[in-house]
Amino acid sequence: MTKLLYITARPHDEQASYSLAVGKVFKEAYIKAHPEDEVIHLDLYEADVPYIDNDVFSGWGKLASGTEFDQLTAEEKRKVGKLGALVEQFVEADKYVFVTPLWNLSFPPVLKAYIDAVSVVGKTFKYTEQGPVGLLGGRKVLHIQARGGIYSYGPSAEIEMGDRYLKAITKFYGVEDYQGIYIEGIALAPEKADAIKAEGIKQAQELAQTF
Repeated sequence: MTKLLYITARPHDEQASYSLAVGKVFKEAYIKAHPEDEVIHLDLYEADVPYIDNDVFSGWGKLASGTEFDQLTAEEKRKVGKLGALVEQFVEADKYVFVTPLWNLSFPPVLKAYIDAVSVVGKTFKYTEQGPVGLLGGRKVLHIQARGGIYSYGPSAEIEMGDRYLKAITKFYGVEDYQGIYIEGIALAPEKADAIKAEGIKQAQELAQTF
C-alpha cells in the first residue's frame, strides 16, 4: 500500500490559512483519486516534536555506549523515543506533502525541528567514501506554500529560503521528484486574493490526480 504523509506546519485552520485551504483540497482530491492509498496527517503544531537538545544528545550517547533504553532518564526516553517514532514514520512513507506559509523568508520553526528529527544517518541518508548519499530515492515531495509577496520569480526569488531549503534537504535524502504549488502575491494585491486562492485550488485538484 502506498503511504502519503501529509505534513502541516500552520497554527491556523483552513478558514484563515491559504496554504491549509489549498492543502485540504489537494488531500481530499488525492483520497478520491487514490482510494487504495493510506493518507496520514501529521500536524506539527500538535505533534510535540522535540528539539535536539542536551537530553537528546545525552540519551543518544548512552545508547551508543550500550546503555539500555529503559535505563535512560524520563526526559531522555520521552524525547529520544519520540524522535525515533517520527523518523520511522517518515521513512515508511512513499510520498510527502508539506503545507506551510512563508514566514520571514522561510517556514515556521516547528518544521525545522521536524526536519532535524528525520535527518538521521542510516535512515534518510548515509555517508560513503564519495560523500553523503540519500536513502529515499523513488519518493515524491509536494510543497504547498502561501506567500504574501512574489518569490517564484523576480528580485525576491533569491531570498526565499523555505521552499529552496525543503527542496535541497529532500534532494539530500535522495528525492528527485519535487513539485510545488505556490499561492503568492496575496499581500501585494489583496483585491486579487480570492482569484489567487482559486488558482491554487485548481492546481491542487489537477495535481492530486497524478501525484
